[in-house]
Amino acid sequence: MTVREVQDEIVRLKKKNDICILAHSYQSQDIVEVADFVGDSYALSKKAASVDNKNVLMCGVRFMAETVKMLSPEKRVILSSPSAGCPMAEQMDKELIIGVKEKFPDYTVVAYINTTAELKTVCDVCVTSSSAVKIVGEIENKNILFIPDCNLGAYVAEKLPQKNIKLLQGGCPVHAAVTERDALIAKKLHKNAEMLVHPECMPSVVSMADYVGSTSGIMEYAKNSDKKEFIIGTENSISEHLQFECPDKKFYPLSQGLICRNMKSTTLVDVLNCVCGTGGEEILLDTETITKARKCIDKMIEMGG
Repeated sequence: MTVREVQDEIVRLKKKNDICILAHSYQSQDIVEVADFVGDSYALSKKAASVDNKNVLMCGVRFMAETVKMLSPEKRVILSSPSAGCPMAEQMDKELIIGVKEKFPDYTVVAYINTTAELKTVCDVCVTSSSAVKIVGEIENKNILFIPDCNLGAYVAEKLPQKNIKLLQGGCPVHAAVTERDALIAKKLHKNAEMLVHPECMPSVVSMADYVGSTSGIMEYAKNSDKKEFIIGTENSISEHLQFECPDKKFYPLSQGLICRNMKSTTLVDVLNCVCGTGGEEILLDTETITKARKCIDKMIEMGG
């Protein structure tokens, strides 16, 4: 079968089997083309909750599928690749944060959406990369424990000097691996390009950016800008997607190392197997976990996140 034939079969089977396909923006172009919705993890979870489909296929990583299940517990949620984890989401567990909370009982625990369902059960409010500054700024408590990404946390702290933000050593190893030298080389190679960077990158890299924002924010900025050249400081698939959407513009990866291998573990054939009913893994969360983990997400929604 050709790629197009596989895609056509996926489209046929998803309709036949009442499946809504979600694809995170870091998925490859051939998967993006067969998805019903493409975007950041939390936005995809909200889309899944809004549709009538009884089955949802998440082409992303495990914590994203868990968030879909939390917002749509009545739906059958499948993770496209059972091995697709997230190092950032999994590097801190519930016991660690309980211990930190005992040492700092007067701190509000803010969890980045890139955390496991289990970890969310002991957090006060959730944030996305696009809502973090807004929500943390509106929390009455001055003392904030921001987990797990210390780079995103440092970005929030820089924007909100009135807050006392405590960070733990954690974050996205892919974004954190980008160096100031990488940024300097990219800027030298592409002198007319603006640099658009995700706040999961190191502060020294973020400080050099013309725009800092979420994956969706980066894409919208590039699409709406009058500029014609951009250095993209997030997962390299975004440069590819933008090139398809804006053929009159040029997009350059900030670093060739900006590749999330967990995201890339899902292939188009994996998606085919999932819609056939022979692949993927169903995400199962008990009622207690969903109820406790939903509290910090509901708080985020309440605060306009």
